[in-house]
Amino acid sequence: MPRENRLAKEKSPYLLQHKGNPVDWYPWGEEAFKAAREQNKPIFLSIGYSTCYWCHMMEKDSFELPEVADALNRDFISIKVDREEHPDVDRIYMEAVIGMTGHGGWPMSVFLTPDLKPFFGATFFWRAQFVDLLSRISQAWKTEPEKVRGAGDQIFAHLSRKEPVAGQGTIQTELLREAFRELQQGFDPTHGGFGPAPKFPHSMGISLLLRIHRRTGNKEALEMATKSLDGMAEGGIYDRIGGGFHRYATREDWNEPHYEKICATVIAPRTMTNATAFFQWNCSFKKSTAAAYTNSG
Repeated sequence: MPRENRLAKEKSPYLLQHKGNPVDWYPWGEEAFKAAREQNKPIFLSIGYSTCYWCHMMEKDSFELPEVADALNRDFISIKVDREEHPDVDRIYMEAVIGMTGHGGWPMSVFLTPDLKPFFGATFFWRAQFVDLLSRISQAWKTEPEKVRGAGDQIFAHLSRKEPVAGQGTIQTELLREAFRELQQGFDPTHGGFGPAPKFPHSMGISLLLRIHRRTGNKEALEMATKSLDGMAEGGIYDRIGGGFHRYATREDWNEPHYEKICATVIAPRTMTNATAFFQWNCSFKKSTAAAYTNSG
């Protein structure tokens, strides 16, 4: 029977899935923080959830292997977090990862100083990439620790900065035009949606296109939204049996879904009047439950 790590004492299904890893995992807490301070090691923070496909892939490709475990155990304090158990921790470090890379997701892979300040973050890594990254970060920590801490201080300062809460007011037309140009750059004119595969149903982007059309009369914005909604409705990402949408499509043409549903905002396809779309919340737990509401563009 393989040796179990500290996660064997936890209650989270996600953490328990990793109890047999050769990685010397810590749960989120003071024991891990104290070890990082006393041993003067950076923290590797891995955040995911039990039904996350790519979380399981990274476990099999990296965390189950002695080669990876040896590097982590030697040079890092490794912490595993269930985002459903610690949504506060997930939110803080997801903001950091998005700020560093422009996007986020799970598994989330973040490197922290011993005082919990993030200095590097991303999502999924294949084993070769991950082993190389561990080596580079370990070397940087040993040879230029103040430079690494400085990066953490800068990111922490950015996260701590209080942004003013927007009050009621009118969004300037030029700002909408700038937002449209940003969306236009990533738009897929062939299949609709944004970016290459894996392709996610970016509901906020489509909603913004509808609002831009309504405010400015931009016909191209409406065409981009319609093209995206049609592609989603006609593609495999739409669940014709259970209703709702899968989390993302593995092909650019929407026709090969990743068979996972999470509680997320999705857009009901092809239902528009004067740039008005109907939005649905589709939540699938043991049974799929949907609550629809109407939201004017």
